[in-house]
Amino acid sequence: MREETAGELETDSLSPMEDGEEKERGIMGLQDDSKCQPGQPAPMDSQNSIPETGQNGVVVGTEMEEKGMEEGDLKKEMEEGDLKKEMGMEVEAEVKVELCQSGHGLQVSFIRGTDLFGYVGIEAVLDQMRRKTMKAGLEFNIMVVGQSGLGKSTLVNTLFKSKVSRKSCTSNYEEKISKTVKLHSVSHVIEEKGVRMKLTVIDTPGFGDQINNENCWEPIVKHVNEQYEKYLREELHINRKRRIPDSRVHCCIYFLPPTGHRLRLIDVEFMKRLGKIVSIVPVIAKADTLTIEERQEFKERIRQDLAANGIRVYPQKEYDEDPEDSILNDRIRESIPFAVVGTDKEHQVNGHKVLGRKTKWGIIEVENVEHCEFANLRDLLIRSHLQDLKDVTHNIHYETYRVRRLNESNVSFSELGLAPWPLENGTDDRGQSESHL
Repeated sequence: MREETAGELETDSLSPMEDGEEKERGIMGLQDDSKCQPGQPAPMDSQNSIPETGQNGVVVGTEMEEKGMEEGDLKKEMEEGDLKKEMGMEVEAEVKVELCQSGHGLQVSFIRGTDLFGYVGIEAVLDQMRRKTMKAGLEFNIMVVGQSGLGKSTLVNTLFKSKVSRKSCTSNYEEKISKTVKLHSVSHVIEEKGVRMKLTVIDTPGFGDQINNENCWEPIVKHVNEQYEKYLREELHINRKRRIPDSRVHCCIYFLPPTGHRLRLIDVEFMKRLGKIVSIVPVIAKADTLTIEERQEFKERIRQDLAANGIRVYPQKEYDEDPEDSILNDRIRESIPFAVVGTDKEHQVNGHKVLGRKTKWGIIEVENVEHCEFANLRDLLIRSHLQDLKDVTHNIHYETYRVRRLNESNVSFSELGLAPWPLENGTDDRGQSESHL
């Protein structure tokens, strides 16, 4: 008990000297804090904090206290205002970073339609683009490759529902087997609902018809590269045309004979080389000669051969731009190669005219997905992926050729007119271009 009371007395009661020392330490501490903390309001001076004693001691003390209170309030308000400004600037900066961040230090704000004051009319740009496209028209170049008798001309006529093939539009046409592969092009202007399209069909008679088919794809590879070179030269002119004529091959339909087995060596060699420089869509010609079971087995074997030989056919998976394209293209890739039937003759079926082939056991409707996959091929080439075929040709195949051509030639713009014609883009070296057919 005595120890506790002694401790309490020691803590509670301080000597006058110790009390003075504690006061001096407190005053010095306040002064040190005011010096060490920048940005904080300066504390009141020790002389002002203690009321002066004298004749007007009380009055001076109260005035200084009121002045100190007013200065403290003003400083607090100023601090709160600065704090709010800083907070507002930070929030605004965060919003700009989240919504408006862009490259090269530029800030571009994103304003949704709900944030607009009213109707602006930006969507009218689509109508402007549509009118401009309708006036200028578009160009589409399609190549058909396959042996004679597989229905290449008939299928092209069926695709565009008109006589657009070389065989159909040539008078007194006599089918002759060419000794070499020689390409023939026929151009037409097709107009539908105000939209004009210049269609060019490139036919390859004589491909695969010879006993010795060694390097029979070289004229085709050369033709594709020549069109790229022609476009490149036009593009690099100092005074180039406002609209460069586009003769590049946008799509190549490769016809497979309905053997029901696997890909032939000539099919593998051709698609290996052409798949690097043009978009290839393989089809099984005259699919009505196969039963449904044979057709499915044949398609499965072809897909296995394509994957085993590393052959790239359109649409390639690496070119899918968004999930929606991936879903649609996955469905298309599952159907490749398309089993098609072509005809340009109409028949009456249940009171309706349909395109079909008449046989003893019935009529094969070309546009009926239950009979063949012609409708899927038409949708791919024309209704859903026509513009994408043009974009892939320009942005992928032509860009690859352009970079390689300029790197190989290594010439200035003034010397481009003297530059030699390019090497074959579809072959890496002479050893690869040779076949054993």
